[in-house]
Amino acid sequence: MFNNVELCDLIPHAGKMCLIDTVDVWDNDSIVCTTKTHQQPDNPLLSNGVLPISALIEYGAQAMAVHGALLAQKAGEQMQEGYLAALKNIEFHQNSAVNGILLPLSIKATKQFATQGNMIYQFSVVFKGNDLISGTATVMAVFNEE
Repeated sequence: MFNNVELCDLIPHAGKMCLIDTVDVWDNDSIVCTTKTHQQPDNPLLSNGVLPISALIEYGAQAMAVHGALLAQKAGEQMQEGYLAALKNIEFHQNSAVNGILLPLSIKATKQFATQGNMIYQFSVVFKGNDLISGTATVMAVFNEE
């Protein structure tokens, strides 16, 4: 549906920091994405050659950003700039490093609330049908006064 290059144009991430490879499906309420970037030796989230499970929070946040951008694009609007403001009920379902997983990961994000660029999403990163991490993330819009 959308590839990495197209997705990097939608969100404020560039180069290797754009972690989503493809959008598989999306609608007004949710998005499902796929990635293999966790396998890349030059992944910018690696720490001493290891991609910690906590790094998957960024994958969930990027799926949220892509969803917000697609919704804005559909409405003929520009996506509001925002920052990850809060995490809640984060559950780590495995303790090991993620970059040892040799198959693609699926990232799911479901919108719980959205208004004026502020968003709350439930997200999960899944491997072979099992959650690796799940939780709720809040993004707060930034309004630049001119």
